[in-house]
Amino acid sequence: MPASAPSQTQTWSWAKTAIGFRPEYLDFARGIRVGNLEPHERITRILKAGLEARYGQEFVTERWGRGVFWQWIGFLNRPNRSAKPKSSHVSFGCSKFFVTVDTDERRFKCGMQVERGYVRAPRENRECQLRSDWDWQRLVAALTPRGFLMRELKRLVADEFEVQAGSWSEDNVFRKTTLPGASRLRAMLAAAPARQWCGFQIYFPLDEHDVQSMNGTDLIDTMMAVFDEVRPAMNACMQVALQPQG
Repeated sequence: MPASAPSQTQTWSWAKTAIGFRPEYLDFARGIRVGNLEPHERITRILKAGLEARYGQEFVTERWGRGVFWQWIGFLNRPNRSAKPKSSHVSFGCSKFFVTVDTDERRFKCGMQVERGYVRAPRENRECQLRSDWDWQRLVAALTPRGFLMRELKRLVADEFEVQAGSWSEDNVFRKTTLPGASRLRAMLAAAPARQWCGFQIYFPLDEHDVQSMNGTDLIDTMMAVFDEVRPAMNACMQVALQPQG
């Protein structure tokens, strides 16, 4: 795997027998291949099983895309969603792990995501309007200059992670030398247009060469390692935290 990629101290026990995933299933022109595959080859099944084994909680799989190739896949822990008094029936308000192939940048990204959705949602998307029990509220409250979340963001960008904040239609991506302070980040999130979809991501990127230099088990191990790295930041935004088992 790339020298800069997060690594596991051990190979996941389930990975040795359950993974048929291949690097070519991350297609930089079409997305993440999920269709026309055997169950042991599908990234959705593999990562869901790995997360449930790792954290001892049930996970819900979300996706953006249709057909054989999906552009984005998310995994959120069901207990955190169930704990929400107003929004337990939807997943928009939940922090989640995600993987995506950005076909414009031709990069694979893996990390965590918190969505704000809309402040003023279109009539046909009322369920996507920000509510008081969404994890977004905890994210914003946790962004303080000396807070744990800000320390985690600084630690992660120092290890070549990237942060994207605000409207998905804008290129607000930050790295080690450009990450703003907590006050500016909060102001940027507050200024995101109320009628546009808004969110926050922390992710580790891999380019085509990185992906092609690994086998399928290495790639899954890297994704699981990234999830472990961003978990403390995600816990800072959730009602029900994730803790490794064993």
